[in-house]
Amino acid sequence: MTVPVVRFTVKGVERTPSHAAAVSSTAGASGVGMGRPYTLVYDGSCKVCGRLVRMLRKWDRRGVLEIVPSQFPGVQARFPWIPARAYTESVQFIDRDGDTYQGARAIEEIIDRMPKGRLITWVFSIPFVRPLAERFYRWFARNRYKLGCGEHCQLRAEQLDYLGEAT
Repeated sequence: MTVPVVRFTVKGVERTPSHAAAVSSTAGASGVGMGRPYTLVYDGSCKVCGRLVRMLRKWDRRGVLEIVPSQFPGVQARFPWIPARAYTESVQFIDRDGDTYQGARAIEEIIDRMPKGRLITWVFSIPFVRPLAERFYRWFARNRYKLGCGEHCQLRAEQLDYLGEAT
């Protein structure tokens, strides 16, 4: 069962997973599309995220992932149902149907699609693991500029504002 994580109304028109056609039609125009079934949008300014992405590219031997930094031109135009703020809060994973996942759920979906990934993702079926993974992911996202980065991280906002999160 697939549950859309992001559901928005833009100019009075609700955007739901039925917008998959928009993903493929705007991909070529934006210069972002590579014809792969899954797209991962991550924070290209985060060095920790960059290291994890390099590891993920090696793991993706079948080449099913298109991995794009959120700062890449055309990303927001390609995925208009994802607000700009969401890119600063968490990783975004968009599947071929346009279903969008973020945070720990996105990580689960990504791993699940990697070779032998299901050997790892079964752990998310344990009742308490998914909420714990989400809490850890949110902690990591808030602190990612402090983890493994250099002096340039001093220039980034220390506190990212998360809806529903107490700081």
